[in-house]
Amino acid sequence: MGAEKAELGMEELELEEGGGSPSPSPMTAAGKMQALDFEHIGSLAAVAESLSTGSKWRRALTSVRVVILQAKINQGWVFLFSLIGITPLAERLGYATEQLALYTGPTIGGLLNATFGNATEMIISLYALKNGMIRVVQQSLLGSILSNMLLVLGCAFFAGGLVHPSRDQVFNKASAVVNSGLLLMAVLGLMFPAVLHFTHSEVQYGKSEVSLSRFSSCIMLVAYASYLFFQLKSQRSLYSPIGEEEEVTEDEEEEKEITQGEAICWLFVLTIWISILSGYLVDAIQGASESLNMPVAFISVILLPIVGNAAEHASAIMFAMKDKLDITLGVAIGSSTQISMFVIPFCVVIGWIMGQQMDLNFQLFETATLFITVLVVAFMLQEGTSNYFKGLMLILCYLIVAASFFVHVDPDSTGDNK
Repeated sequence: MGAEKAELGMEELELEEGGGSPSPSPMTAAGKMQALDFEHIGSLAAVAESLSTGSKWRRALTSVRVVILQAKINQGWVFLFSLIGITPLAERLGYATEQLALYTGPTIGGLLNATFGNATEMIISLYALKNGMIRVVQQSLLGSILSNMLLVLGCAFFAGGLVHPSRDQVFNKASAVVNSGLLLMAVLGLMFPAVLHFTHSEVQYGKSEVSLSRFSSCIMLVAYASYLFFQLKSQRSLYSPIGEEEEVTEDEEEEKEITQGEAICWLFVLTIWISILSGYLVDAIQGASESLNMPVAFISVILLPIVGNAAEHASAIMFAMKDKLDITLGVAIGSSTQISMFVIPFCVVIGWIMGQQMDLNFQLFETATLFITVLVVAFMLQEGTSNYFKGLMLILCYLIVAASFFVHVDPDSTGDNK
């Protein structure tokens, strides 16, 4: 009897140390579950630790975490599936924005396109900025500009040229020149912080380039706001598509497929959905780089922007095949202008508010790549015509850029912080 009592006493002591009983109450289990954090992969570890030491459930959850989620190769799968999942959401976000713009008029519609047209890039960038991954922010935004100017515009010119092979397609040269000037201004804003840093000519090393970047970002935001006023209010005739003044009013009512309230609801839902997937995507970048044997720079500059530009890519090609080159340029070059003159300065200002040292020093390799790209595209647009050969040249230029970033080693060894 004494041995049995001692044995029972040891069992009770073990149960007390484990923090539970043979049949825990529902309130106790609910309290434990509310204390857990399911936002990241490490949440399984918290689940396992909350269970008793000898529990089979704890061992099973620990096994899943170690075997499936901690493996570097599985980080690559998380990244790829998140990449695939964001692509159709980005396209639908662009569609909902276009539908809402039909109800709000051209001025507010232009602001909506500026805000939501690159919403995927902004969400990914803000999430990475919150985690201190400044280089990922810089490279993904740079990649969006390069993708729009070379790949999207090149594919649109190429497809339009194949559909209309007997003649050159014509677009409004004046609006293309204005956009080229804004892109050169963006290059100017990115170049001086990089030159200031690499020539070691700062008044205060490490601080002057950040201060210059924040000042330049505010100037670029003012310039972009002035551009919107100039485009949508002051000089609307300058941006009228060639030969399509009468078609716009006839087609607007036919294109309204959902109501204004539905468009707003879908924008809200899709933005939240993309935000969730963007969190997994950004968290898995480093592991995906190791498991897929790809540089982080290649993933940030090439793969991420292709997903964010899915909507622009499809619509630009479609309009080019319909011989509506002005809309194609508005999608491709207009999106590049939005990112360079609005999204990048906006991220610098938001980083300033967050206490992150986000600046316009994109490093020499990236800045030189952007400068050469802007020059190439400006030369392609100066005649106001396009054909399949110009499109092919732009696509081949993008392949060279992609190969360059595949063999490029980022000067920051961590790839996250400056």
